Amino acid sequence: MARTTPHDHPPAEEEPLYRRIATRLIGELRDGRIPPGERLPGERRLAEHFGVSRETVRQALELLRRDGLVATDRRGSHATLPGLSVETPASLAFPVGATAATPGTVARATVTWEPPPPDHAEALGLAPGRPTLVHNYRYATTDGRGLRTAVTSFSAVALAEVEELGRYRDRADGTATAHLRRAYDWMRRAGLTLHHRDAITRLASTRSVRVTRQVHDQYARPLEITDLVVDAQQDALVYEFTLPGRAD
Repeated sequence: MARTTPHDHPPAEEEPLYRRIATRLIGELRDGRIPPGERLPGERRLAEHFGVSRETVRQALELLRRDGLVATDRRGSHATLPGLSVETPASLAFPVGATAATPGTVARATVTWEPPPPDHAEALGLAPGRPTLVHNYRYATTDGRGLRTAVTSFSAVALAEVEELGRYRDRADGTATAHLRRAYDWMRRAGLTLHHRDAITRLASTRSVRVTRQVHDQYARPLEITDLVVDAQQDALVYEFTLPGRAD
């Protein structure tokens, strides 16, 4: 007899509730809201998310474990659907233009709690002078060539809904290193669909270009804005977009 998995059958009222929850969870795994290898929320949070009991969630997770779609170890339960590991740099990296440090280069990233640049405040819907979390990124070769800098400001919505970002407020003194490489993953895990808009302009009388990225969620609420300045003669800008595949 062929082995079946939750996604072999469409949800139906006569199906057990735990199987329907397992099917819904598979959908969230497939559309990227929970990236492969990412730790799943705990049973209590999943129960609140789906509006069911923890026992129902526990049965759904056990079903997915048997089918090899979820694995559990000492760190908790993790998605195992095929795809890029969360350790793989995201196609939409944060901040825009960030790159891993290599020999002969210097990369520095810090966060502060301060009023953002005026154009950032306007884009994020913040009142003039109102402070927010601001991320500063600098990358350069040791001889000063290949310089790129990025300033990112986060909206009140992002800080309120993304727990990991909110934690930085009390330690945003501009001195400690703060590489927020997982920022976009954190936003997606919080249930936000990210819409990116990148605009590239040349800076007058220089050989540099500015890339401005604005990110909104599915409700058109601004989440963050980044201004990246790079040496156009030293760098090539490559953008890759990965869209979730359509489930059959």
